[in-house]
Amino acid sequence: MRKIIKFLLIIGWMILIFSFSNDSSTVSTKKSDSVIINIVEFVLNKDLNDIEREKWIDFLVTPVRKGAHFFVYFVLGIFLISFCSEFGIVSKKMVLLSLFLAFLYACSDEFHQSFIPGRSAQISDVLLDTFGSFTGIMIYKYIYNRIRGE
Repeated sequence: MRKIIKFLLIIGWMILIFSFSNDSSTVSTKKSDSVIINIVEFVLNKDLNDIEREKWIDFLVTPVRKGAHFFVYFVLGIFLISFCSEFGIVSKKMVLLSLFLAFLYACSDEFHQSFIPGRSAQISDVLLDTFGSFTGIMIYKYIYNRIRGE
């Protein structure tokens, strides 16, 4: 039953990533801008005027968008290695398999984006996605080994 749940988490998360990638550049930009404004207004505890909004968006758009890439693949990496751990110990082979699957999905995600209006495929995003997955996988492996006393 745990294997099925973990597998469904992977599929659900991949669908979430796919849905983000399926947004046109206009929709994606609006989402990013909205996240930036909501966070900045919350942290500063004030409503921003239009000029302040544009300045914050210009300042934070790249870190927020790249951070989102890293985060969603960080989680995917954890889900993948967790699923693989159901079939044995978290070995080097399991780590490599999980990382390879995340890399393949990142490649397919960027390829998919190349068909979306205003979007493009970026090799740098594949690398960032893969690094996010690698980070999640390695943190999972570290915690897994600590719990097992290895």
